[in-house]
Amino acid sequence: MDAAIDLSDASKALDLANIRFQLIRLEDTIIFHLIERVQFPLNQTIHVACGVDIGEPTTSLFDWMLREQERLQSLEPILKPLHYPQILHPNTVNVNAQLKDCYIKHILPAACMQTDRGESQENYGSSATCDVMTIQSLSRRIHFGKFVAEAKFQQEMDRSVKLIKDEDRKGIDEAITNAAVEKKVLERLKLKAKTYATDPDLGANESSKVNADAVVVMYKDWVIPRTKEVEVEYLMQR
Repeated sequence: MDAAIDLSDASKALDLANIRFQLIRLEDTIIFHLIERVQFPLNQTIHVACGVDIGEPTTSLFDWMLREQERLQSLEPILKPLHYPQILHPNTVNVNAQLKDCYIKHILPAACMQTDRGESQENYGSSATCDVMTIQSLSRRIHFGKFVAEAKFQQEMDRSVKLIKDEDRKGIDEAITNAAVEKKVLERLKLKAKTYATDPDLGANESSKVNADAVVVMYKDWVIPRTKEVEVEYLMQR
């Protein structure tokens, strides 16, 4: 379900229609990960340093699992390396710290039951595993904004260059914002969340396993603003 983009062909990688398709696929991934996560309570303990004894007093179970998963994913594969053309401008834009903060403080509390009965009663490991998959998918979705920004830069180069030289972040934000598209995204997400999280065998009156309104708020208040922040800051380094 994860998003893939053809990095071997710059014209395909920066085609806005193709990028939007990949973003729609990522929406599905995020919703399915959230459906898995809301099986378990909030379990705030797993996000607190030393909340669970893992032998590292300054590290939470969630941080440890995220670190180890990314360490595993960063190992050199046994396949021969692929050589791709330079598509994105070199940049240092990374909003993962902000994403992690809003995920723990806002997204999870809105989606999960507000309980935590302790390590012996709750599935701490499963909760943390779901958190890692969800936040990684959210990060990919948000940082896909770099491809959107580069594609828009290529489409309106003269206008973009002027805004960048003027350091007009507000102007860049206005230039990349499409309110109609954002509205459609939110409507689509609400429908998907209701549909994917409801068992069709249990009838139309069966309640959804994930709060569709919480998914919409997550995108409206956190995902879309962070994505636009990535786009703006990428263009400022462009």
